[in-house]
Amino acid sequence: MKISYNWLKSYIRGEAFEKLSVPEVAEILTGIGLEVDGLERIEAVEGSLAGVVVGEVLTCADHPDSDHLHVTTVDVGAGEALQIVCGAPNVAAGQKVLVAVIGAELRPTGATESFKIRKSKIRGVESHGMICAEDELGLGESHAGIMVLDPDTKTGTPAAEHLDLRGDWTIEIGLTPNRIDGGSHWGVARDIAAYLKARGGKVELALPPVDDFRVDDHALEIPVEVVDREGAPRYAGVTITGLRFGPSPEWMQAYLRAIGLNPHNNLVDITNFILHELGQPLHAFDAAKIAGGRVVVRTCPEGTPITTLDGVVRKLSASDLAICDGDGRPMCIAGVMGGVESGVSETTTAIFLESARFDPVWIRKTARRHGINSDASFQFERGVDPDITIHALKRAALLYRELAGGRVSSEVIDIYLEPVPPFRFEFSLSRAGALIGKQIPRDTVVQILAALGVEVESFDHAGGDIMNVAVPPYRVDVRREADLVEEVLRIYGYNNVEEPARFRSSLTVAPRMSRDKVQNTASDHLSANGYTEIMSNSLTRASYYDGLRSYPAERCVRILNPLSGDLGVMRQTLLFNALEAVALNTNHRNADLKLYEFGNCYSYDAAKKESREDNLLAPYKETCRLGMTVTGLDTRQSWNAAAERSSFFTLSGAVGRMLTRFGFEIDTLQCEPSESDLFSEAVSCRLKGKELLQMGAVSPALLGTFDLKAPVWFAEIDFGHLANAAAATRTRTGELARFPSVRRDLALLVDSGVTFRKLREVAFGAERKLLRNVALFDVYEGDRLPGGKKSYALAFTLEDRAATLTDGAIDRAMGNIATQLEKHTGATVRS
Repeated sequence: MKISYNWLKSYIRGEAFEKLSVPEVAEILTGIGLEVDGLERIEAVEGSLAGVVVGEVLTCADHPDSDHLHVTTVDVGAGEALQIVCGAPNVAAGQKVLVAVIGAELRPTGATESFKIRKSKIRGVESHGMICAEDELGLGESHAGIMVLDPDTKTGTPAAEHLDLRGDWTIEIGLTPNRIDGGSHWGVARDIAAYLKARGGKVELALPPVDDFRVDDHALEIPVEVVDREGAPRYAGVTITGLRFGPSPEWMQAYLRAIGLNPHNNLVDITNFILHELGQPLHAFDAAKIAGGRVVVRTCPEGTPITTLDGVVRKLSASDLAICDGDGRPMCIAGVMGGVESGVSETTTAIFLESARFDPVWIRKTARRHGINSDASFQFERGVDPDITIHALKRAALLYRELAGGRVSSEVIDIYLEPVPPFRFEFSLSRAGALIGKQIPRDTVVQILAALGVEVESFDHAGGDIMNVAVPPYRVDVRREADLVEEVLRIYGYNNVEEPARFRSSLTVAPRMSRDKVQNTASDHLSANGYTEIMSNSLTRASYYDGLRSYPAERCVRILNPLSGDLGVMRQTLLFNALEAVALNTNHRNADLKLYEFGNCYSYDAAKKESREDNLLAPYKETCRLGMTVTGLDTRQSWNAAAERSSFFTLSGAVGRMLTRFGFEIDTLQCEPSESDLFSEAVSCRLKGKELLQMGAVSPALLGTFDLKAPVWFAEIDFGHLANAAAATRTRTGELARFPSVRRDLALLVDSGVTFRKLREVAFGAERKLLRNVALFDVYEGDRLPGGKKSYALAFTLEDRAATLTDGAIDRAMGNIATQLEKHTGATVRS
């Protein structure tokens, strides 16, 4: 959400606010829960005319070598007068003018680039600046002569100050769904005023007045009927005639542009202005297009067509609330989007202006059903202020009168059978203190509540600890004591709650490693080894799963009312989130990545639904997984090392070290090649008979989907399985070896199908007492070997924990190992 600072100042005045800078206002907003994501300076003129000042022409003489140039001396308030050559026909001594001094940058009207003022010679005469015309400053089109100012203008005054070219600031706020009360300029002003009032600041907060509203005549009465009152608890309207179509005034256009809206015309811009001013959506119907001269708020039969303002023909559901004409034809999807046929145009001279409070659930379902996200639906879905409906209507009517020459031609129709009362409940100071962690003085709390518009209706008779409060209905998110405690705290200030000098806690010893402990240990290990944790949305694109065999699209858990097409299903794998992160970082020139993510994945099995109709959750499965991603360089180039690219072994090594941390050796897992349309090459590993992980090189087809050119290696671990296995594994410690270990190497000629894992298993089976480790340090496959053969070089580490190994014991152990390798794998020891 974007807020214009100049617009904001229209509603809040007072010394406490006026002395704040824009960055200070942004800091206050962030502190009270309206987090500012960015500030952008909007200049009325590019560069704000920096280096342009008011000057006084002291002398003016003809140029000695020109019949149209003049040589002037100009006082710009900097001490020594400047000599400036000027070609304007109207320059004369005694004038106050605008002067661009050396170093100033100007961009004339219509120019694509700016130019800098430099010291120059014009026909042999030095010129130390420029006396400016209107178009040369970018202020207009006129080039008839220089701008001549009022004689009383102070010399040396910056041009931006004299011309009041203050510009504006755009404050971008990351509005959370529960804070729709802050979803307008009035709402933001209300929060800032509450913050300042709670600190004793003198500020005045006032809604734009509507006291001048009156009915001019009764020339156009349009009756209203609300059939579906559940969907429209409050519906109001008024007719305005005599309208003149045209552009909006410059001040309104500037406000709208500052928040990213393009002005259209006065009839449309007024409704947009009110929406962003007060948070109340309005809709204007061309009165001449309302068939039957009547407005009916109701649902329509299933499949009723309507062409909305975006030009799309939509078919209404029987549950969609619509604004219909007297003939029953829908003119607008209520609270979501208007229709083309009833919209205002250049020929519009009379309108029916709608202001309503629609049910948030109805609007949310309709908007999702039709895939529409409009500014109006954004407000209605979260709940608009039920008490501002008429004020907004009258405010808009006054603007139509002022800016379009309109006349109010009917009484205000207000159908509001059940007014929304304030939210009333008890508020305990002691309970609030316990939640906050600090006892805030009662007078301070009362002052904060008053600043928030919360009425304290009464106190109890036991020391005033409990208050009976009434929260205004526009605070749809404050309905219980804990909500109000949060409101008090955000205005009081989170940073004002001191950390206690003493913490009290109880220590417990868990016999098994908990799942959280496993996750924290894994996170610490990966982060310490150069991996960065990412967090992504579990909602993702359905198109990612089209055509996949590993994760077929029919197994996606689909969202009934998705926020957008990009968030239509729950993810089945963490891979696509990882590739999105890689693509984002690569596009920002950060291509060397080591990432990990813990996240839940979801799947749907229709067969289980048919077999377990009594259990609605049976077809759905949720698993926690750990994804690890590697791409780019493993080691960057430095003065003592060459750059080294990441590879499969970069990833597998990291996975192996993490598993070792929990007592598992990757070499002991049951690993075998895996075929998957996600990977060009992959390995699947099982632990205790169940698949634990899959890792490999992501397929080029998937990389192309994300426009990635560098190889990406990805591993996905069943973290639930790992956590359970880690909890059941006991890690034992022992003393350091007192006797030295011995290494012996064997070069083996084996069949191409024999794996290192098989050789390792046979070796440990042959020598259980002395063998401590087996490592593969060389592989050779070439023309020098017989067909179908390869050479493995293995290193065996032997150690006796009770005595120093003798040559005889070593030879016996190695002989036994060689014999068993030959017997079980056909290996031949190469001399």
